[in-house]
Formats: sequence, C-alpha cells, structure tokens
Amino acid sequence: MKHVVKNLMVAVAGISLAASAAFSVNAQDAEAKTLEELLQQVQEQRAAAQRIDQERERRFMDDRADKQAMLRQAQQDLRDEEARSTRLQQEYAQNEIDIGNKETELDNMVGTLGEIFGVIRGAAADTIGRISTSIVSAQYPDRELILESLAEARELPNIAELEELWLALLTEMTESGKVERYQGEVTLLDGGSEVRDVIRIGSFNLISEGEYLLYNDSTKQIQPIARQPSGHILRAASNFEETTSGHAGVFIDPSRGQILSLLTQKATLIERYHQGQTVGYAITVVLILGFIIAIYKLVTLTAVGGSIRRQLKNIDNPTSNNPLGRILKVYHENPSTDVENLELKLDEAILRETPKVESGVSIIKILAAIAPLMGLLGTVVGMIGTFQSITLFGTGDPRIMAGDISMALVTTAMGLIAALPLIVVHSIVASKSKSILHTLDEQAAGIVASHAEKKGA
Repeated sequence: MKHVVKNLMVAVAGISLAASAAFSVNAQDAEAKTLEELLQQVQEQRAAAQRIDQERERRFMDDRADKQAMLRQAQQDLRDEEARSTRLQQEYAQNEIDIGNKETELDNMVGTLGEIFGVIRGAAADTIGRISTSIVSAQYPDRELILESLAEARELPNIAELEELWLALLTEMTESGKVERYQGEVTLLDGGSEVRDVIRIGSFNLISEGEYLLYNDSTKQIQPIARQPSGHILRAASNFEETTSGHAGVFIDPSRGQILSLLTQKATLIERYHQGQTVGYAITVVLILGFIIAIYKLVTLTAVGGSIRRQLKNIDNPTSNNPLGRILKVYHENPSTDVENLELKLDEAILRETPKVESGVSIIKILAAIAPLMGLLGTVVGMIGTFQSITLFGTGDPRIMAGDISMALVTTAMGLIAALPLIVVHSIVASKSKSILHTLDEQAAGIVASHAEKKGA
C-alpha cells in the first residue's frame, strides 16, 4: 500500500511540474489532506489543462484558416495582375500598330503641306536671325518672339502665324529704307545710361550726339563704340544729325556695324609708335635732335643773311657783326697791298668764316643717314624676337609673333619717316649756307677785281 502511494505521489509531482504556474499556485494554496482530495485536485488540474490546450488549439486552427484565406486571396490577386499585365501588353502592341497606321495616314493626308511647313520653319528661323541682329530692333524691340514659336512649332502653322511672318519680313524691308529719329536709352561706356535723340540710318548705323552707336543684340542695348572713326567721318555724322531738311552726306557701315566694331581692335597712331619700343624711341631722339639743329641753323643763317644784305647796301662802312663786313675790313685795312697778297688775305678771311657758316649742316646729314639704319636695326631686332617666339611657342598662334613683327615694321617706317624730313631740312640749311658762302666769294672776287683795276690805272 505504501509503495502504491509512493508511486502515486511521484506521478502527481511530475504532473505538477509540467503544469502551468497558475495551477502550481492553486495547488500550493489548497493542500490535499487525503488521497481522495489529492486525486480530485489532480483531475481538476488535468481538466483545466485540457481546456487550456483545447482553447489554444482552437485559436491556432482559427489563425491557420485566416492565413490560408489570405494566401488564397494573394494567389488570386497575382493571377488577376498577371492577366491584366498580359492584357496591357496586348493593348500596347495594338496601340503601337495603330499609331504607326495613323502616322502613315497623316503623312498621306498632309502630302506637300509637310514641305511647305519645312520651308516656313526655315524662313522663320532665318528671319529671327536677321531681326534679332538688326539695328531696327533697337527701335522696335521683341519683334522676334512671335517668330520663335513659329520656328519651334511641331504642327502646321495657321493663317495668323503666316501673317506674322509676312509682316516681320515686310517691316524689316520697309524700315531698312528709312532714316528716323527717336528717343532711345543709350548705355554709356562708364556703366551709366541716358536717354538720347538717336538717328537710325536704315538698317546700317545709329548716330547720336555726333558719334556712332552699336546695337548689342545679346543684351538688347545701344552703346557707343569704344573707338570712334576718323575726325572727318564724325564731322559728317554731326552735320547729318544737325540737318533737318534737304540732303546731307554721311558715312555708313554696309556691314551693319561689323566694320565699326573692328575699329576697337585697330591700333591708334600712338599705340603704333610705342610698338617701336627702344629703337623707335631712339629714332625719335635722332629726329628731334636733327630738327633742333636745323631750326638753330636756319635761325642763325637767316640772321647772318640779313646782316649781309644790310652790309651790301653800305659797303664803304663795314661792320664786324657779319661775315661780309669782316671781309671788307680786311680790304680796308690793306689798301696798298698788291693784288696777290690781297687775294690771299681775302681767301684767308673767307676760310675763317666758312666753319661758322657750315657748322651743324653735316650733323643734320649724318642724322638723316643714321635714322634709316636705326630702322633697319629695329627690323633685325624684331625678327630675332619673332624667331625666338617661334622657337618657344611654335607657329600655332600668330598673335604671339605679332608684337615682334610690329616692332620690325614700325621701326623701319619710323626710320624712313625720320630720314625724309631730315634730308629736306638738310637741303634747305645747306642751300642757305652755300648762298652765304657764294655771296662772300662773289664780294671777295669783286674786291680783288676792283683793287686790280686801281693798281693798273
């Protein structure tokens, strides 16, 4: 009996360990007094555990049914989407076939209208280029906007758009033959702007306040050119601007401003001069020195010539302030000398006066000969620099060699320019000095002849 009870207690203990915590607590709260109570508790706990297991199984089965329903729904949705994808692919393929058929039908219906459309688009594009760069747009801006939509259109133009193209071309042709004065905003070179009276000469030039203006089609601004043309061209522009009736001449740029724009890149005379660099400056010094000597000699020789002319009017009363007077004094100081000695004395007096008269004349001649040689030197120096540039940088960019070539050519020109006036002034000075010496020789010969006649008498 004890062995059976012991085994029963062991079984009850195992069941109690496998049960949930709630049953363990309840079992501890109510301790069995007898075997019947213990059996009853075990049976009750077993029934409670079975109920719990049944509830959990029921919930699991319910969840399983729901998941299976969701799986069946997802599978059904997948089949529906696959069917829809197949249907859309068929519709897309059919639409591609329909679009191709419609395009073919459209091309057949359009016929020659397509060629006309291409011509219109090309004409509109060309017209935009002409109008946007035309100086007429400075007076009538934004004329190309309507044409841009026509040039970029993908459909056939309507009558209104064709009329706009026709009006744009007609306006440009009409305004290109007019000279009009209007108020326009001019952007100044210092960054400011002001409203001026602007004269538009057809589609060629803009003139305001005696200067030429340019129309910048990229910024839609009117601005003076950085370097204006020559003075006589500007004077003609000023006279044209002041003319209110009748006719007046004016210089126009047939390239619509391109030639005027090139003036900003053209070197001025001062810039050309400085391109000669050191050799050019040396040639200038030679020219100035030659002119200084020539002016000095011209002044002194003119003064000496005047003194000689005054002395010729009073030969019997010689003075020492001129060469002729000093020669006459030699004659008056030796009245009884024989002819040969007198001639020698007069020749000696003329020889004393000759260096004073001819001094500086040969220097002018030497400077006139040096100037072209210095120009040749500048040419050689410039060509040496050109070859050095070619050695360093090659011949890919001509602008690298332009400075040295300019120096070579400018110095050559400066040497010739300096030599020509120096030769002229040397001829003038030399002729004056020869004229004075000729007068002295002539008077000396006359004195000798007169003295010989007196001795012969």
